[in-house]
Amino acid sequence: MPHHANSPHPPAARSFLSRRRVVAVCAAAAAFALFLAAAPVAEDPSRQRAYLMGPFRGGSREETVVAGSLAGASSSSPSPAESPLSCLGEINLSGGIEPTPAPSMFLVPSPSPAENFDDGSMEEPERPEIKGNPPKDPAPFLQEPISTGLPTMSSDVNGEHDIDRKPVLPLRPEQAPLWSTAADEELIYAKKEITNAPLTSDDPDLYAPLFRNVSIFKRSYELMEKLLKVFVYHDGAKPIFHSPELKGIYASEGWFMKLMEANQNFVVRDPNRAHLFYLPYSSRQLEHNLYVPGSNTIEPLSIFVKNYIDMISAKYPYWNRTKGADHFFVACHDWGPYTTKLHDELRKNTIKALCNADLSEGIFIRGKDVSLPETFLRAPRRPLRDIGGRPVAQRTILAFFAGQMHGRVRPVLLKYWGDKDADMRIYSRLPHRITRRRNYVQHMKSSKYCICPMGYE
Repeated sequence: MPHHANSPHPPAARSFLSRRRVVAVCAAAAAFALFLAAAPVAEDPSRQRAYLMGPFRGGSREETVVAGSLAGASSSSPSPAESPLSCLGEINLSGGIEPTPAPSMFLVPSPSPAENFDDGSMEEPERPEIKGNPPKDPAPFLQEPISTGLPTMSSDVNGEHDIDRKPVLPLRPEQAPLWSTAADEELIYAKKEITNAPLTSDDPDLYAPLFRNVSIFKRSYELMEKLLKVFVYHDGAKPIFHSPELKGIYASEGWFMKLMEANQNFVVRDPNRAHLFYLPYSSRQLEHNLYVPGSNTIEPLSIFVKNYIDMISAKYPYWNRTKGADHFFVACHDWGPYTTKLHDELRKNTIKALCNADLSEGIFIRGKDVSLPETFLRAPRRPLRDIGGRPVAQRTILAFFAGQMHGRVRPVLLKYWGDKDADMRIYSRLPHRITRRRNYVQHMKSSKYCICPMGYE
């Protein structure tokens, strides 16, 4: 999707975004989307799931369904205690007698794939032959054909239709919570507040034309900051758990983990107060520590994740209450979605915040899951370094792309536009004669549009 350099933000809207650090805003926006992205209301009021709706577009904020998830168990339920993930290999709740062997999380780390090409691009070599076998059929409860466009969320406050006027996902009986909690009541209250949001017409921090309904957005965001509570599971040992990677092309995942675990507003120690439950593992660390180079399989990663979910569902009641529908994980590595394939509840029910939000694979479910922007950061101590570009008037290139010829789209782009037009700088990899004058990042900062054609993903 092209990125246009001419921002529609007026000065007031820009000041709204500049009040907070960019990274913190992105984390809050992602938290907002997760708070708001679960299943609709159950037909049985005694087993009701709250469903908060609201538009969510502006700057780095994408329009999304505002759907509140459910909370933990009753006050008599045990609270998760800190313990290393030491028993994954002994747990198998899928019905089999034999334990499922879990790969050790302490394997000698495999060499990290190169994060940069010689030309300074931000792309990593892809390995399509090992991305796994996605389910043959989409999730059975998806009645409508899968869209080939970008994931789009609902702006219908009644929760009946998405942006294309197609029905949103119905709540399946097995997803309905086994018991209600005080957090459920909070979400029901929030839904009513959002539906009856007061009219916003003169807020200097919000530029109304950017939103489908600026009043609903504002009330949704206020309630998110006021009410949202997240419980972070303590189980799991580093480096796969609680060990965010803060630089490179997977930095979105790492910064979310870092900021969420340190947050004192959203995070609670008592899981019975939580609306959402965060599974704090890193898809990047899974690949780095468990993938065996040359094996051409990611099955060890999938087994590890399955055993982790089996462990927390056996140890605590919270997963079982909603079959994982109020749990979420964040993954920026391309393999993140495929590591869920051995656990049906994780793949179908859990809220997935993914950089690899590909509808065609049948794993990312629009209306429930969240598309996470991929952000390349070079220096964790100075995350805002190199962010931003030149003013539009100083951007001399109309459109730019440079990268490996993955997939079917990029070769076509190069065939029709490579060396065809001085305003269209389309390359496979930037030639050294070009990088001597202007490197990859400088090309992006000098272009009105930066084309991002799909590769294998």
